[in-house]
Amino acid sequence: MKRQLVAVAALSSALALGAPSAFASGEPHWVQSGTSYTDSLGGGQGLASRADGSVLYRGLADIPLGLRVKGWNHVGDPDVARGYTFDAYQGADTATSKMYAVTTPAGKRYEYVHRLNPGEKVNNSFAAVSPDAQWLVSGEWGDQNRLQVFPAPLLNPSTPQQGGELEEAWQITLDKPVRDIQGCDFVTGTRLVCASDDASGQLFPESRPLLQVDLPHKLDGQPVTGSVKALFGLPQQSICKDGTFEAEGVDYDVNSGTLRAEVVPPGVCALATTVYSYRQVTN
Repeated sequence: MKRQLVAVAALSSALALGAPSAFASGEPHWVQSGTSYTDSLGGGQGLASRADGSVLYRGLADIPLGLRVKGWNHVGDPDVARGYTFDAYQGADTATSKMYAVTTPAGKRYEYVHRLNPGEKVNNSFAAVSPDAQWLVSGEWGDQNRLQVFPAPLLNPSTPQQGGELEEAWQITLDKPVRDIQGCDFVTGTRLVCASDDASGQLFPESRPLLQVDLPHKLDGQPVTGSVKALFGLPQQSICKDGTFEAEGVDYDVNSGTLRAEVVPPGVCALATTVYSYRQVTN
């Protein structure tokens, strides 16, 4: 596996896209600053930066056996807040609940199960914790006009401290529909970035766009409307030509100012997930 990953990474490095499309002069925008690779089985579902500068990756191989036995067969894009790791789990298509696992800095894991509301999809694509560590934002697959908001397990005092049931608190209504969101992360208390796997061009002209969601104020436990716009299309270049790319997790490292987004290439190249890094500049 390691030899294949190294070979794919070496051959693909020259094919990475350059900076995103141009923005108006003086407007802050993201420019690509680096490219790296991770084993897809151990990191192709998502990533999250830690306070010490290291990066946590999640892939299907990371699901503990005890959780698989309980039926949790998919892990989404994670987040790390104040040393606590938040993972989003889902089960079979017939499941009636989804689960958020929180691992403490000491390594103790607690499970919080959310019973699906009427009309709620079983998908649990990501976990994104607000900068004040009080709210957990999550999302479903397909066409959506909302993001879900829960009290952040363990860190929000309204949640049980030993695991248990987790009820949705309220929602972020989106002013534009989005499709196939794979991951979101907070850049500030009023701005999220989200990776969409939508390549149709129907909702946004960009293929697999990185989206920005702006909130009128910080999350405070009340319903709010988010303003959505596309920033740029995530890179889709590889030496493998047969098959489709897949946008996956996204992370913003508040300490370094680095934005990272994952793209899984097609075919045999899918053994290695490409991680694109960006930094924000003002021209």
